[in-house]
Amino acid sequence: MGAHPRIAGRALAAAALALLAVPSLRPQFLPAEVARRAFWEEYLRTAEIVRSEPVGEGVTAPVKLYFRKDGIEAKGVWKSVDKTVDGFPDHWHGEIAACELDKRLELGMIPPAVERVFEGRRGVVSLWAESRASLLKVVEEAIAVPDEAVARIDAAKYLTRAWDSLIANNDRTRQNVLYTADWRTILIDHSRAFLSDREHRRRLIYGAGGLKTMDDGAGGRRPALFRRLPRAFVERLRRLDLALVREAAGSWLSETEMDAVVDRAGLLLAEIEAAIRRDGEDKVLY
Repeated sequence: MGAHPRIAGRALAAAALALLAVPSLRPQFLPAEVARRAFWEEYLRTAEIVRSEPVGEGVTAPVKLYFRKDGIEAKGVWKSVDKTVDGFPDHWHGEIAACELDKRLELGMIPPAVERVFEGRRGVVSLWAESRASLLKVVEEAIAVPDEAVARIDAAKYLTRAWDSLIANNDRTRQNVLYTADWRTILIDHSRAFLSDREHRRRLIYGAGGLKTMDDGAGGRRPALFRRLPRAFVERLRRLDLALVREAAGSWLSETEMDAVVDRAGLLLAEIEAAIRRDGEDKVLY
């Protein structure tokens, strides 16, 4: 995921803001929203579907569902994609695996997602993520990002890179990075994550030796680094093992896919530790 043009030139200065000085993970979902996860999961499983329509975006043909239950109306996105694209899997169960792993790591960046049958087909329904704009819209329409939100977005950018590296999500686009009204970052679309081929078990998506690089502004390419990450995330990453991954996503991932997550956790930690040795812990972790 590339930096927003307005953010890139002043990210280091903005990093000194109070947001980055607080040693907590600060999930993107607010505490009240996190507390309602279980409610929304049950709601998505059982609420009446009153109507549906194509989302109109995305290659997986997602469907927008409108729900009603006990006087509460809400929206969700349903998809049932289950295929291989260019040799890589594109499966709906990756959405649930991402949601469950997000909960274990307490990132608070992935909307609730559950299995649901729609029109006779199994698939996943995710709670509709209300947002002011996607990163794509922010860039294309040159939407001004408030000064006070720059540090928050910058921190979420690096955390998103680490997250996508952990789950081998090679399909992050500007369209599936969403910003809330108060500029929190929400991530959607994980059906092409959890790659487990040899390359994606030995190299991360981002980082010093990452598979993806970015324009260096001088006609060359440079690594898309993590730079700064929350201490709480790194501590949880250190405790991530196969038992935890299996507890979170054993119903949705194969053993090979789960093993690959653990392999990448080791690679990610090794890169973080190398950065700490090089730059100092206070420069890398907050």
